[in-house]
Amino acid sequence: MEATNTVSPITFAILIFDNFPMMAFSSVIEPLRAANVLARRTCYRWIAVGLSGKKVKASNGIVVEPVIPVDEAPLVDRIVVCSGGDADHLVAGPAISWIRKNLRRGSQVGAVADAAFHLARAGLLDGYACTLHWTSQPAFAEAFPAIELRRDLYVIDRGRFTSAGGVGSLDMLLNIIATDYGADLSAGVAEWFVHSPLRSSVDRKMMPLRLRTGIRHELVLSAIAIMEDTVEERVGMIDLAARLGVSSDKLERTFHSETGMSPNSYYRRMRLRRAADLLAHSTLPVREVALACGFASMSSFARAFKDFNGHSPRVTRKR
Repeated sequence: MEATNTVSPITFAILIFDNFPMMAFSSVIEPLRAANVLARRTCYRWIAVGLSGKKVKASNGIVVEPVIPVDEAPLVDRIVVCSGGDADHLVAGPAISWIRKNLRRGSQVGAVADAAFHLARAGLLDGYACTLHWTSQPAFAEAFPAIELRRDLYVIDRGRFTSAGGVGSLDMLLNIIATDYGADLSAGVAEWFVHSPLRSSVDRKMMPLRLRTGIRHELVLSAIAIMEDTVEERVGMIDLAARLGVSSDKLERTFHSETGMSPNSYYRRMRLRRAADLLAHSTLPVREVALACGFASMSSFARAFKDFNGHSPRVTRKR
């Protein structure tokens, strides 16, 4: 990202939708506020923008006001779209028109949590890398296969910036502040929030397998990593063991010792969790969800899904 003219204050507009995640929203605004306090001048200004002039309720029930409607919103330096887990279903034509108008004037645009769906649907992420919340990544990858999706906490790619939400948004803003006003101010903002300094590129990856699963054994972690990358093609356990350079018996024993279940059972659970995410965050037909998660038979998928989740795939889609 190129720094904006840092002589005049840089104005952010945060475009929020009903059920937006408050933590991601705060992680955008609070670093800007702290930067102003620490710099003892107005480095940043910000406004909240909504589809209408009405109050907007966050997912935790807190209401934000006042909100400028998009048809009255001014031109700004940067726009951050903030929405929750229903971003794949929301239609925001007037908001996209306003964003395009800003882009024509040289503005930069970003998204936090699941809001990358809005930008991608409008073609505003074509040719850019991005990220979004991990629960929505499978649906995003299916919907926009041509867009480079990274498993990072945040991605800044020229005039686009996206984060997975939560504290990842704070990390992204720290990087942006460093570009705008220098590393010292950014480090001061991090300290203000009792937050670790800017992370390395390795640390910016999403939560590692070791932490997500609580698993420590390297063989099992390697097996799970391959499983995550082959959900659709569904690798057999003999082939999986061969890829890892061990016997299938050793893989079975080690996996059971570490997880309490067989590799096949773990793989099956993983594919069913992926299916639940796709049903919740995409418009893929149920049959295509089944295929994307390695189930060749619709009947076997429906039966396995109901056994695992307690209700059918179609019931999940309607929720």
